[in-house]
Amino acid sequence: MNVLIPALLAAAAIAAYPAAAAAQSPRGSPDDEDMSAVYATPVEVAEGKRIAEETCARCHGANGVSATKGVPHLAGQRAAYLHLQLRAYRQSARVQGAMTGIVRYLSDDALVKVAAYYASLEPPRAAPPAPKGTAAKPDAVQAGKAAAAACGGCHGETGVSAMPGTPSLVALDPKYFIGAMQAYKSGQRANDMMKGMAAGVSESDVSNIALFYALQKPARAKTPAAGNAAAGKKAASACGACHGDSGVSGNPATPSLAGQDAQYLAAAVEEYKSGARKDESMKGPASELNERAIKDIAAYYASQQPQPLNVRRPLTVSEWTDRCDRCHGPGGNSTDPMIPRLAAQRIDWLEQVLHAYRTGTRKSTAMSAMSALLSEDDVKQLAAHYARQNARAVTYIVLPPAGKKRDK
Repeated sequence: MNVLIPALLAAAAIAAYPAAAAAQSPRGSPDDEDMSAVYATPVEVAEGKRIAEETCARCHGANGVSATKGVPHLAGQRAAYLHLQLRAYRQSARVQGAMTGIVRYLSDDALVKVAAYYASLEPPRAAPPAPKGTAAKPDAVQAGKAAAAACGGCHGETGVSAMPGTPSLVALDPKYFIGAMQAYKSGQRANDMMKGMAAGVSESDVSNIALFYALQKPARAKTPAAGNAAAGKKAASACGACHGDSGVSGNPATPSLAGQDAQYLAAAVEEYKSGARKDESMKGPASELNERAIKDIAAYYASQQPQPLNVRRPLTVSEWTDRCDRCHGPGGNSTDPMIPRLAAQRIDWLEQVLHAYRTGTRKSTAMSAMSALLSEDDVKQLAAHYARQNARAVTYIVLPPAGKKRDK
């Protein structure tokens, strides 16, 4: 069933969103089940309104604008997408108690009409802008560099130590670095100077410092090694199972030793041996080493080349939205009838959906891959961004098949 749209309305729709003109022609044909809501007639839209007012308005609002936390706005949403999701609830591909219970008793024809009705409504208003004075999210690496300035005097500006007895911080997995800082804070690692330093650094700064050092170019410590590296290679054979054959660890919880300051490594092993450092997995191996073997092993690992970590530099909100907009349209205003509009959606709903994709409770190969890389802060920033974008309605123009003339 084709919709007859006055030429002026069609022209106005394209003028309002010129970049989407080519995309406005829906995929498929009027007989395509997935597109049936796009082709609904005014009579069917009116029937959809009656059904929606009886079954949906209590949660989603009288005009499809929700005032309930965790319940999305439906007004102005893309018709084919709404129909697809309603069918998913009825088929239990999506499970949510209230929705499943209501949709179960509606025919597919009713679902088509409800989807068409909500798509025909004026979209909701965007959420208000962030309060004045709200600071933009800082770049994590730059924030880490600034926070690490106090560490540079001992550990080197980029985490490559030039001070014997002081560890290099470059090429350490962020998880290990954060764990070490927590151990200094709690006193599990006994070092009064580091305990005082760690106590004055916030959790977010620790994370940013860890990221900063992890992304620096790896280099060996600029310090001498007292032992025999060749003898140390043989003595270190038992260490490779955890720390890697050449001291490059494959486990975030186990530190890489390649390129580390030799004096620091030797002192750490001595502390595991004496019990000053607590780690059951290290106590046994360390107790079997004499002073010469410890120095030789430290010299061997100090001579090895540290390797870059597989650590991703976090994307900014702008970089994330550029990725999201590729499917959801500029500013979250999708021009694909099968892809939802994000603009002016409820913030709490957007956060909820992203968490559902991250945990796998909502299934989508593309969305799961994208959301798996998001931090908690990324989720909040993206939800706020799209909720504050102005929503735009889209009119889909039904074109005749190729070679067929329009009726005059």
